[in-house]
Amino acid sequence: MKKIPFFLILLLALNAGAQSNSEADSLNIRKLYDVALLQGQGYAWLDHLSNKIGGRLSGSVNAQRAVDYTKAELEKLGLDRVWLQPVMVPKWTRGNPEYAYIQSPGSPSNTVNILALGGSVATPDTGLRAKVIEVQGIEDLARYGKEQIEGKIVFYNRPMRADLIHTFEAYGGCVDQRYSGAAEAAKYGAVGVIVRSLSHKIDDYPHTGSMSYGDLPNSKRIPAAAISTKDAEYLSSLLKLNKDLDFYYKMNCRNFEDVESYNVIGEIKGSERPDEYIVVGGHLDSWDVGDGAHDDGAGVVQSMEVLRLFKEAGVRPKRTIRVVLFMNEENGLRGGNKYAEVAKQNGENHIFALESDSGGFTPRGFSFDARDSQFEKIESWKPLFEPYLIHYFARGGSGADIGPLRNESTVLAGLRPDSQRYFDHHHAATDTFESVNKRELELGAATMASLVYLVDKYGFDDIKNDPEIPK
Repeated sequence: MKKIPFFLILLLALNAGAQSNSEADSLNIRKLYDVALLQGQGYAWLDHLSNKIGGRLSGSVNAQRAVDYTKAELEKLGLDRVWLQPVMVPKWTRGNPEYAYIQSPGSPSNTVNILALGGSVATPDTGLRAKVIEVQGIEDLARYGKEQIEGKIVFYNRPMRADLIHTFEAYGGCVDQRYSGAAEAAKYGAVGVIVRSLSHKIDDYPHTGSMSYGDLPNSKRIPAAAISTKDAEYLSSLLKLNKDLDFYYKMNCRNFEDVESYNVIGEIKGSERPDEYIVVGGHLDSWDVGDGAHDDGAGVVQSMEVLRLFKEAGVRPKRTIRVVLFMNEENGLRGGNKYAEVAKQNGENHIFALESDSGGFTPRGFSFDARDSQFEKIESWKPLFEPYLIHYFARGGSGADIGPLRNESTVLAGLRPDSQRYFDHHHAATDTFESVNKRELELGAATMASLVYLVDKYGFDDIKNDPEIPK
């Protein structure tokens, strides 16, 4: 009888071991999905955040109520540790509702829907009325020059591109006019700015969002507001007929000194490698219109659910897994920066961080900030997700709050749900609990837990000698 070569025996043993691992992983992932879909808790948590607390603007009473609530709920899970991490955050208030109208010569005024942009200064007490100049973006300002802009309200009307399948790419293509539009227009003598809402949907709901004056002196700062897409179309059509119209708006927003708030953190201590950290998180703050259900209540409860699923499914992690509910992503990123700062001070070794901040829609997969060898390993897990219709594993992009953790070896990832409807709700009064589907939310939580399970089990030890990673 012929002897089987030793290398062949070894190869067969390795294949058998790999198949056994794959089967065990498949069963454990199935268990995580079963617990999420049959005994999910995230939807009830989101109901409370949205309907009992509501919008959670940094520095507000509601933001503190959300801190207290989520800390108490994490404590109920029996985690090894739950704590609050202090962080100073900006405090900006909207004040009384905004009011705006368009006045054409010889015609009655027509009211339009606007929202002050976060961080904007107020209009004068009596409001602001001026002629309007429409531009298609910041780069257009130089074309018109100070002689045509001075004393006017700049109307930024560049829409999100409808031909881009990735809606976040469309958003990125015009968010600069919201964030920096006022600072740039002020340099040309503008007295105010109105910005088309960042949404593909044509409706009456304006979308707020963060803006910055940069280093512009307080005396030079001008009021900035978002106008609904429907009213942006209306204003643009009127300007084509008559450029001699007036726009009036009144805003009562106000900036205050920074106040103390908190990141909410809970962890399950690793059984074998407690000094290696895996983070999963979302941001607890939201804008003050709507109730922040998609942005980012969904990410908050999905991240909390990851740790609950591990507990319920009886999965004891080898590495320490933390949930971090970041404060102040919307208008400062103070929570993300503070967490990374403290982690660095403590010499903590974060091997992986996963963020959910793209809404509670059907999960499609993940995007990764990772080196080639790390991403190749992650891609090898893709077949385990395909039974759940998770097919999207791509390089580039993770999340704003985990971004400060970036270094030569830490892998950063973002959950990527179907985003086609996300910007219908983003930063608008339509971002409410009713717009979140329970099953989609639960599928997202299970998908996140499954990736965390695989990272915890396998880590990235086998690529420590990767020449890409500086020693």
